[in-house]
Amino acid sequence: MDISANELLKKHPDLIHSEGLQVVSHVQREQGEWFLNTLMLKGYDVPFKYKRTKRFKNLNDQRVNISYYPATESLAGMQIEVMQVVRLRRC
Repeated sequence: MDISANELLKKHPDLIHSEGLQVVSHVQREQGEWFLNTLMLKGYDVPFKYKRTKRFKNLNDQRVNISYYPATESLAGMQIEVMQVVRLRRC
């Protein structure tokens, strides 16, 4: 059963949903048994990250609908802003 973005937003008020965003860069790297995916989107200066158990299709120059939470990560002792993706759909 597929849950709509509106239903997710009602259940999770901190969740952000955006539609029709263009992917500028998509990088996948292995991290143990997972593939860590990092997206850079046109008009955004922060990385969007998500994990999958299998490799994902290359999303460069694709348009996506995406639901995510803002988060921070510590890298080399510095706090950087990232977006943790919970749902991704190609347009």
